[in-house]
Amino acid sequence: MRLVVCIDRDDDLGRKAGVVGPVVGRPAALEAASRLGIVDPEDSDTNAIFAAVGLLDELRGAGEECEVCILTGSPKVGVLSDRRVADQFDHVLADVHATSAYLVSDGAEDEYLFPILASRVKVDGVRRVFVRQNASIESTYYTLVRALKDPKLRAKTVLPFALVLLILGMAAAGGVLIWGVIGLAILLGIYLIFWTFDIDEALIDSIRSASTDIRQGSVAFGFGLFAVALVGVGFLEGYNAYYGGGTVALFDRVVQFLQAGLLWWIFASLVWESGRAIRRMFSRGRFPRSFVVATTSIIGIGLVSYGIVYLVRYIEGYSHSSQLPLLVGLIVSGFGLIIGAGVIQQHFRAAARRALDDAASST
Repeated sequence: MRLVVCIDRDDDLGRKAGVVGPVVGRPAALEAASRLGIVDPEDSDTNAIFAAVGLLDELRGAGEECEVCILTGSPKVGVLSDRRVADQFDHVLADVHATSAYLVSDGAEDEYLFPILASRVKVDGVRRVFVRQNASIESTYYTLVRALKDPKLRAKTVLPFALVLLILGMAAAGGVLIWGVIGLAILLGIYLIFWTFDIDEALIDSIRSASTDIRQGSVAFGFGLFAVALVGVGFLEGYNAYYGGGTVALFDRVVQFLQAGLLWWIFASLVWESGRAIRRMFSRGRFPRSFVVATTSIIGIGLVSYGIVYLVRYIEGYSHSSQLPLLVGLIVSGFGLIIGAGVIQQHFRAAARRALDDAASST
């Protein structure tokens, strides 16, 4: 079976029309396109969806067995949105059992996700949809106004500029302009970190996932809550180690903080991954292979982190030479586990490709 895939990487369907991906089937795709077209007639994703349905009809008219699906990402285009698209595509493939795909795209942004499709099924081609516009309305003013109505663009351009004006204005009015500049630098630094690593989107997704887990009685919420508590315990242990250092140098107290909290944070990560794995086992009927890779990586990173902490203390003269074999063993073992996790991941991918090839050859 061939799958006609249309990707909405920035999730216009979800933000504007309230359509949750993935959308599978011709009737559902037409309904999604209609809802998006009513809310925002100028969105090019509407045309891409109609083009995907048209290609589906064309292929079916030629006697091919095929289906159409729409994959949605996230308003924060990046790693998180691509991960959502990949997860949705896996769900679709588990239901449809397609052996090849055809990508319908409305621009280069969606085509960045071509490797996600190609790593799972054979991609026969890409059809790009161009939207014809009336040249008389394509003025600079109109384009700028329409662009500023996009929440994504406003969040990236208008919000930082507004924060600069607000903080500097309040600081100037209070006669503490220098503190306004300092506060502005800190605030913008936090904003850039959140924006770069999609931390805000990850927090929102975690809250939504927790709400869904509570309503569905999922065990993942209990594991997640326990993991958060362990993180808090780690910070508390680190705090006690930091202020329990007495007259020890500040640098060594910071290292003691990390050393005291690392074990709890590693354990919290393992508990978190265990909860996710159990939830996937209940929903899909099988234990996820990714759990082995994730836990091996977490333990490996934890051992390397512990080794680095011991190494820093040894270099600064706070540890005895007798601990040198221990820190070397920790670092070497940690890197071994990290490399092993990569090898296991490659093995799983090769097995999945072989399974797809066998399925394709049998049909």
